[in-house]
Amino acid sequence: MMAPTRPSLALARWVLLAAVAARLAGADDPYRYFTWTVTYGPINPLGTTQQGILINGQFPGPRIDCVTNDNLIVNVVNNLDEPFLITWNGIKQRKNSWQDGVAGTNCPIPPGANYTYKFQAKDQIGTFTYFPSVALHRAAGGFGALNVYQRPAIPVPYPPPAGDFTLLVGDWYLAGHDQLRQTLDSGAPLPFPDALLINGMPSATLVGDQGRTYLLRVSNVGMKTSINFRIQGHALKLAEVEGTHPVQNVYDSLDVHVGQSVAFLVTLDQPAMDYAVVASTRFNPADTSPLTAVGTLHYSSATSLAPGPLPAGPPEESEWSMNQARSFRWNLTASAARPNPQGSFHYGTIQTSRTLVLASSAAVVAGQRRYAVNGVSFVVPDTPLKLLDNYNIANVIEWDSVPERPDGGAPRPGTPVVRLNLHEFVEVVFQNTENEMQSWHLDGYDFWVVG
Repeated sequence: MMAPTRPSLALARWVLLAAVAARLAGADDPYRYFTWTVTYGPINPLGTTQQGILINGQFPGPRIDCVTNDNLIVNVVNNLDEPFLITWNGIKQRKNSWQDGVAGTNCPIPPGANYTYKFQAKDQIGTFTYFPSVALHRAAGGFGALNVYQRPAIPVPYPPPAGDFTLLVGDWYLAGHDQLRQTLDSGAPLPFPDALLINGMPSATLVGDQGRTYLLRVSNVGMKTSINFRIQGHALKLAEVEGTHPVQNVYDSLDVHVGQSVAFLVTLDQPAMDYAVVASTRFNPADTSPLTAVGTLHYSSATSLAPGPLPAGPPEESEWSMNQARSFRWNLTASAARPNPQGSFHYGTIQTSRTLVLASSAAVVAGQRRYAVNGVSFVVPDTPLKLLDNYNIANVIEWDSVPERPDGGAPRPGTPVVRLNLHEFVEVVFQNTENEMQSWHLDGYDFWVVG
């Protein structure tokens, strides 16, 4: 048998590589399948048994770990006695907004029924969450973590950590979600919460080896309260904010607002001891002490507690928090979920078509507490907005009925929809004239913060 000549061998290799490439190009991105059963069940986060909302018997719900471009198929079975709906916070529902899980684009899942969500973590990487989006169910549980890891070929702008920890931090009420609904329906605001929880408990323990660096993913899954997160004697190097890579500034503590997720690197560079992990509420009412949850960072070889008091939080004024937020800068040279830099938005060089000034308010309308944007409080129609639009059903959607700026008009209920054009650049200004912090949930989109 004659051995192939060098040109023939090279040709054979080329044919083999071409065949493999074609096979890979035709392959689908991986699919991950989940079946979740949603039930009521007893939980005991504060030493008193409460009725919680469980997913597959878990509180918080199961964590989803996936990779960029994975397809997620989540069959949700609702065994509650009222409709239930889950939204996937931060996941871009590209051309499938009806999978987003918010009232108006999704019908809530009726009691005893199921719905299968089908969506893709397309070109995304980072720390996200899911949570119930109707009936204040979020105050009873049903939330969890959704982490999207990078593909092996895509570098991230830091060395691989020795491990990562996912921490769901949020305020908690002893009152059930139905009692909180009654509070709002009576015209009163939500009260100050009763406690802070970390992964559904008042504390948590993180175990690591001295000299190694770990990635901590922290999400605020609470109802209304911003939190500050800090670790005794350790610096926090910011690594990710809402699925993007920032400049890696170092902080003593980080404010995390409702619905927000951040990730940071912590190097265990101190003597081998147990150190306090502290989360505390921010912007507390004048007559109220901050709520605090204290966990432990345990060095694997530690035999004693670190001396000294718990690390103090930052100044209570919002200006400190705003200055910290202003210090978050996009890393323009880091890769995103694709092998190319994240890029930049050149503010001022692209013409914007209009400016929307959106102001929040919390008026009492017909005896009920109604939250509103520019004086209009959204009423969910019986038929989802997508169907109303698709079948041209008239006299339900109030097209462009929200004023482009606050006009001081009396608050009213309505079903407004603002129409924008494909590829239109719109400047949005958020205005808060209330006496408490507000978080806006800008669902399914990327936004460039320019001021």
